Formats: sequence, C-alpha cells, structure tokens
Amino acid sequence: MKLGLINSAFSQVGMDFSEGIRHIREIGFDTVDIFTEAWNISKEEKKKIVRECEANSLPIVSAPCCALGIADFNDPVREFHVQRANKFVDLVKDIGGRNVLLVLGEYLWQQEVIPPVQQWAWAVECTREIGRYAQSQGVEIVIELEPFKLSIVNNVELMARFIREVNSPAVFANIDVSHVYLAGDPPEKLRLLKGLAHHLHFSDCNGKVHGDLPPGKGVIDFKPYLKAIAGLGIEGSLSIELEYCHQPDKIVEWVREAYQVTARLMKEAGLRA
Repeated sequence: MKLGLINSAFSQVGMDFSEGIRHIREIGFDTVDIFTEAWNISKEEKKKIVRECEANSLPIVSAPCCALGIADFNDPVREFHVQRANKFVDLVKDIGGRNVLLVLGEYLWQQEVIPPVQQWAWAVECTREIGRYAQSQGVEIVIELEPFKLSIVNNVELMARFIREVNSPAVFANIDVSHVYLAGDPPEKLRLLKGLAHHLHFSDCNGKVHGDLPPGKGVIDFKPYLKAIAGLGIEGSLSIELEYCHQPDKIVEWVREAYQVTARLMKEAGLRA
C-alpha cells in the first residue's frame, strides 16, 4: 500500500501549490491527493497540477468533493451536485488520478418534515448516477464516512449498506480511521467493508470531535485498525489528512511528523515496506 497526503495540508496555510508539492516529495510520500475546485478550474491549472506532480514523481490518486446537497428535496439542487461531482470525475481523469472522494450531506431538519428514507434514497440514486458517469470515464468514486449524528453515512454498517444499495462497479468506500473511531466502531467492524473499500484516510483526534491531528497527537490506538485494514486486502493508497493546523508556521514539521509516525505504523502492520 502507498502512503500519500492530501495537499490541503499546505494550501490551508496559504502555501503556493508548487512549494507544497515539493515538500510532499521531499518528506517522502509516495502519492498525493489534490484538493481543488473542479467546477471552474482552468486547463492551465490542470496542466500545472500534472506538471508539478510529474516533476516530483508523485502519482495523483484522489480529489475530494463535498456534495452536501446530494439528498436535498429540491430536484435542481440534487442535479447541480451530480453535475459538479461529474466535473470532479473529469478533473481526476484529466490529471491521471484514480478516484473522486465524495462527501455526502446530512439529513435535513433533524430528520423531521422530509422523511429520512426518502433522503437516503435520493443519496443512493444520485451516487449511482455519478458512478455511471465515473465508470464511463475510467474513474472510481469513494464515499466518505462522516462521524456526525445526522450524516447520511455515519458508521461502518451504514457505509456497507450504502455501497451495496448503490450497486455500482465504480463506487466504493473510503475508510477514514479517525472517522470510524469517532463513530464508535471498533476495528473488527471494518470486516463489513471487505471487497467494498478502495481508499483510506488517516489522522488522529482527541476522541471527542473531528480534528485531523497528526497520528500520535491524539488518542487513537491505530494498531488494531491497521491490522483490520491489512485483512481487507486493499490495493491503493492511505492518505494522511491534516486540515486544521493551529500553528501554520509549523505545518511542514506537522506533516513530516505525521509521515514518520504513519510510515512506521504501516511498516509494523505489514502494509508498507
């Protein structure tokens, strides 16, 4: 398995894209995930992404896309989110990536007024539609588990159910270890995603809230989770996610430490040489 980083770790602090990519390579990462906006990205920007990543020998794996209105009760809103997600599919194809990481929304109004079963059905239907387009372009969709009370997919069981109901050869799960931990799911629950997961996110937390801390800076015992992941036989990339650095001037040190700790944990789990 490869070890990557979402480049938002550097862009969040205002660092130039090219400089961030150089740091990612210098620190030792195998791959990179690109955080950008696909809706109005220019051809020149796409070319720059490809050029800089190739110059630094960093294969591109994924691009995150938040589609929080994918289960909205208004048809035009859902249609927009499908169109925008398809733009991300185009982006990933153009820059030579593998998948679009799709973040679904939440149930509206505390699951009142609009029946939750209908919102679930809309999310499944729209994701299936995105999956059809992704398959035609040779791109995969991976779904993010969000550990919030009203998130449409907020635990491992719901993730497995969602992927099976979408029933698309191009739609898979993303396993975010921190999110799984915050959802209260033990490592053994990950067996439900065997054959259904194609990507991973990795970060730590304080055990209470979503935080994207460097591994080792929080409370998660990663070893049993990585052991469970090793048993899933995933061929892909584990991408570190660091998006809330409270000391922007220390971001390079944060990323370097996250890399070193994660590389050691992956080696101990037999996931990376």
